[in-house]
Amino acid sequence: MRRTGQTLIFDADDTLWENNVFFERVIDDFLDWAAHPTLDRVQIRQILNDIERANAVTHGYGSRVFLRNLHETFERLQERPASLAERERIDALAGRLVRGEVDLIPGVDDTLAELASRHELFLLTKGDPEEQQRKIDASGLAAWFRKTHIVREKDAEVYRRLAADSGFAVDRTWMIGNSPKSDIRPARQAGMGAVFIPHEHTWVLEHAELDPLDDGVLTLGRFTELVDHF
Repeated sequence: MRRTGQTLIFDADDTLWENNVFFERVIDDFLDWAAHPTLDRVQIRQILNDIERANAVTHGYGSRVFLRNLHETFERLQERPASLAERERIDALAGRLVRGEVDLIPGVDDTLAELASRHELFLLTKGDPEEQQRKIDASGLAAWFRKTHIVREKDAEVYRRLAADSGFAVDRTWMIGNSPKSDIRPARQAGMGAVFIPHEHTWVLEHAELDPLDDGVLTLGRFTELVDHF
């Protein structure tokens, strides 16, 4: 049965368009290039994960921070500053990320069009404001949303503030996304429903355990299935 008259809040990266798969491809190329005499790929990736986790707190998210993470990982592995040629090589690996190209997930545009005819839609994404806005513009999806919001981090207080500022009832509001950490758990803590659409390339730092008994979380296999429920 379809729910009527709901407020639907959408995540962007890896919910509306592909995102982390491009970072993963860059990381694979980086691991190939930055081979280490004693550390294997798994160990190097763990060093990168640790640096990403620390820098996310102090510097946030986005391709510029990602480049910083790669540079710091390389210098930690080499135990010396990178040369100009090495820095340019790292920058070249991540060229597509910096350009902000967008590949929509199949069915997203048509699904949003149908949902917008029955519900009020918002977009909530985190990251570098300029970079995220560039992706929103390139996606061509902004017209479906009453308003788009770009925040530094997504936690329960952000969801509560969004509800208060926009004047919608949390008990008729659903957060839709692929991240247990940033989309599902904080939305539930704020009293909203949540739709979890897993993505095989979700960033490891966005993983978190979900309560399998929580009936306020709807899990779907594909974005297009939203029209069967809303």
